Amino acid sequence: MNVPVPTGQVSPLHEVNPAKDWTPKSWQKFPALQQANYPDQEALSAALEKLGELPPLVTSWEILALREQIAEAQNGKRFVLQGGDCAESFDEVCSPLITNRLKVLLQMSLALIHGLQMPVVRIGRFAGQYAKPRSSDMETRNGVTLPSYRGDLVNSVEFTEKTRIPDPERLLQAHAYSAMTMNFVRSLVDGGFADVHHTEYWDLSWLEHSPLADEFHKLTESLGKSLRFMETITGRDVGSLRRVDFFTSHEALHLPYEQAQTRQVPRQWGWFNLGTHFPWIGMRTADLDGAHVEYFRGIRNPIGIKVGPGISRDWLAGLLEKLNPGREPGRIVLIHRMGEANIEDKLPGLINAVHDTGSPVLWISDPMHGNTESTGDGIKTRRFRKIMREMELAFDVHRAHDSRLGGVHLELTGENVTECTGGARDLSDEDLKRDYKSTVDPRLNYEQSLEMAMLIVQKHARNAS
Repeated sequence: MNVPVPTGQVSPLHEVNPAKDWTPKSWQKFPALQQANYPDQEALSAALEKLGELPPLVTSWEILALREQIAEAQNGKRFVLQGGDCAESFDEVCSPLITNRLKVLLQMSLALIHGLQMPVVRIGRFAGQYAKPRSSDMETRNGVTLPSYRGDLVNSVEFTEKTRIPDPERLLQAHAYSAMTMNFVRSLVDGGFADVHHTEYWDLSWLEHSPLADEFHKLTESLGKSLRFMETITGRDVGSLRRVDFFTSHEALHLPYEQAQTRQVPRQWGWFNLGTHFPWIGMRTADLDGAHVEYFRGIRNPIGIKVGPGISRDWLAGLLEKLNPGREPGRIVLIHRMGEANIEDKLPGLINAVHDTGSPVLWISDPMHGNTESTGDGIKTRRFRKIMREMELAFDVHRAHDSRLGGVHLELTGENVTECTGGARDLSDEDLKRDYKSTVDPRLNYEQSLEMAMLIVQKHARNAS
């Protein structure tokens, strides 16, 4: 989040006409899926009015800086690393968890920078990832039916009548917890926590017991020697490497919440969602004539679109036409989540469809969501071998179809959880019972996340040779 102000020199972001017939509330005229049903509309209106008066969480110049970096990634000059929790929890907004999450993202980006030999754009799934889509509005347990848990933004995971009622006050709590998270991350980054001269400070306690420990230490030692050599030759301190950029992202699911943080700013045209740098739209809410696509149509943020095996060529082309009619660089990120079994069959046609539109996009791979399954005991998990296989196939498919895979989107944590099987320690189904904490989807733990980064580097090197 230590983000430079765009210089405006040779910027790929040209001014286009703002979206026609659009306002922050024009989505209300369209069918809105995955929205919470608030019994107290008066309380909801009061909370949204207060939310609209609170200071923004991000700035327009940070958003435009990210757009420029995404435009560079579209041209093969950067790689995007997006990662974090599947769904944040208010109870987990505390310094150790935030610090560990930041550490693992930094370690992963360090491996990617060193191996790919290009800058990495770091986007955290945090400071706002408090809403989750559900397959049903209601949930039944032991004959009792209550509203489904839609994330801490809406209600509580606790299965009681009182806590499952959507509570408008949670919208204000989400803004406050997001601000606290972002302020702490900014303080860490500005204080030198991310200084690559001192990567030894990034080590988590688990690393010494990891099969990857030696490989990671060799990597950091090599990077340190390279930095010292550069500084010796130039006689200058590589000061820019004492700071890193961090951006935030979340699925912009709860439209009233997003609308309340959509604003105009001085000396800029158009509207910005100032609640996050990078909002994305999920497959369940990507209807061409739906409220979410209408909302996304008018904001100037770079936007992500989740692309699953159920999307058609015409549907994807229609989304690009609606969401980026001016074909602006840095505007659209397509996050494909096909599943290991589907990617070779489904992805090529979509790549060709995007080629046909001529619209500039950044393709990144989400190798996790399409590989979710349940064990015989009913525990939701993901197999690391399938996650990695989909990642490898993503590189191969893009390469075979004159396209470029420019990033990865992962659900991960800095904790020692056992939610995904496999990896360097070959976690089994029995291990899942040991330390499973997620209330929604299984996440890679710190060790599996770092292993993923190193395997991406190895795959990239094989493709380049």
